[in-house]
Amino acid sequence: MRWLDLPPIWLCLFLAVAWWQAALWSYGLTFGPVWADLLGGLLVGAGVILMALAVFEMRRARTTVIPHLEPSQIVTTGIFSRTRNPIYLGDALVLTGLILAWDSVLSLPLVPIFVWLIERRFIIGEEARLNARFPDAFAQYAGKTRRWL
Repeated sequence: MRWLDLPPIWLCLFLAVAWWQAALWSYGLTFGPVWADLLGGLLVGAGVILMALAVFEMRRARTTVIPHLEPSQIVTTGIFSRTRNPIYLGDALVLTGLILAWDSVLSLPLVPIFVWLIERRFIIGEEARLNARFPDAFAQYAGKTRRWL
């Protein structure tokens, strides 16, 4: 069951709820004409780019991208010098962007709920493993690089 507890599964679940809400219970609410589609597309694109940059850095460092596995390296270069969690930030941007693009107004509260869930289910454990394995390096990294932005 642990293989089901992965961030992309949670993202897909939240996206399904947002799409379902937009399709079945929009109540005529909308974000407006073109701006939401444009901003939504930009957010989705930015999220995908963040995720790709993070995966590239992690592969380059020869460490795992799977949250529950033990890391072999602490990655602090590239996009990881700006945010400790670029993949999760990318997930949140994709969720926000698609909510905007789908005019899923009532689903906006899903974004902070998703961020909270990701922190509790994945980030806290990942950071604990990094801190246990690389205590000095992680303390220095966490001191200079923010968790999200």
